[in-house]
Amino acid sequence: MGTVNTVEKALAAALYAEGDASLDAAASLLAADPGADAELRRRGEELLRRAWERGWQPADVARLVRRDLGEVHHRLLAELVAAESAHYGPRLPHRWEAQLRDLAGEVPPQRGDRFGRATAVLELYRLLARLPRIEAVAPPPGAGPRAAPAPGREGTGREPRMLTRVRALLAKAEATGYPQEAEALTAKAQELMARHSIDEAVLAQGAPAAHTPSARRIGVDAPYETAKAVLLDVVSSANRCKAVWNGPFGFSTVVGFEGDLEAVELLYTSLLVQGTRAMTAAESAQRAGGRKRTRTFRQSFWTAYASRIGEHLAAVAEEAVPGELLPVLATRDLAVADRTRRMFPETRTARVRSATDAAGWRDGTSAADRAHRASPGRPLPGRRA
Repeated sequence: MGTVNTVEKALAAALYAEGDASLDAAASLLAADPGADAELRRRGEELLRRAWERGWQPADVARLVRRDLGEVHHRLLAELVAAESAHYGPRLPHRWEAQLRDLAGEVPPQRGDRFGRATAVLELYRLLARLPRIEAVAPPPGAGPRAAPAPGREGTGREPRMLTRVRALLAKAEATGYPQEAEALTAKAQELMARHSIDEAVLAQGAPAAHTPSARRIGVDAPYETAKAVLLDVVSSANRCKAVWNGPFGFSTVVGFEGDLEAVELLYTSLLVQGTRAMTAAESAQRAGGRKRTRTFRQSFWTAYASRIGEHLAAVAEEAVPGELLPVLATRDLAVADRTRRMFPETRTARVRSATDAAGWRDGTSAADRAHRASPGRPLPGRRA
C-alpha cells in the first residue's frame, strides 16, 4: 500500500500542476522509494491505453514526444510501449507491427540517477495524460479481432511488386547526384503508381463493400510545415486521396484506399528528400554569390516547390485516366470524400504564408520542375498507344 501511495502522491503532484516545483517534489518522492517502480510502470501502461482509446497510435505519440520533450523521453516511451503492447498478442490494429518495430530499434534509456530518471518519466506521463481525443484511424488494440489487411499487403509477408519497384526507383532518385536521372526515376515511379491505382480500381469494380477507404497519419515536421502540408495535400490529391492537416500535433490524416495511401507516403517522403537536397544546393549557390542563407529564402523555396509539384501532379493525374474508367474512379472518389467527411465533420482552410524571396521562389520552382518533369512512358491500362 505504501508504494501505491507514493505513486499516487507523485502523479497527483506532477501530472496536472504547472511548473517545475511540483515536478521536482514528485520526482524526489519516487527516487526515494525504489519499491514504487513497478507501480509507476503500471500507471504508465494505463496512460498509454487511454491514449490508444482516444485515437492515438505509437508513431503519433513518438513523434510528439521527440518534438516536445527529447531523446531520453523518446527512449523511455519505446520501453513503455513495448511492455504495454506485449499484453495484446495478435490483437493489434493494422500497421501497428511496423510502428512497434520502429520503436523497438531505440536504444534503452540510460539509467543514471533515480531522480533524473523519475523526472523524465513524469514529464513523459504528463504529456500522455494531456493528450486530447483525435480522429481514430483504427480501433484501439485489444478491441476486437485484428482487421484483415488488403490482399497482397501486410500480413502476407510481402508487399505488392509495384510498391517494391516504386520504393527502389525513389531510393535511386534520392541518392543520385544527377538532376536529370532523378527526374526520370521520379517520373517513372509516378507512372507506376498511377497505373497501379487504375488497375486496383478496375479489379475492385463489383467487389464486396468491405473494400472501403481507410486512413493513416503522416508526420509533417517543422520547419516550414505549412508548405510541407501543402506538398502532402497535392500528392494526396494526385493519388485520389484526401489529406487533413493537424498543425498543433504535426501530422496530416490521409484518407484513401490502401494502395493509394502507400503511394502517397512513398512519394511524399521522396519529394521531401529531393526538395531538401535541392534547397541545400541552391543555398550553396547563394553563398557562393555572397548572399547568406535566410529563413525567407527557405520558406519561399518550399512554398514554390509545393505549388509547382501540385501543378505537375494535377496534369499527370488528368492525363493518366482513360475516359472509360471515369465512372469507376468517381465512385471511389465519392467513397473517399464520404469517409473524410465522417472523420472530419468540421474542417477549416489554413492560410499559406506568402513567398517574399524571389530567389527562393525561383529555385523552389526549378527544383519541382526537375523532380516531376514529364518523361515518355508506356501507355496506361485502357489507353491506346
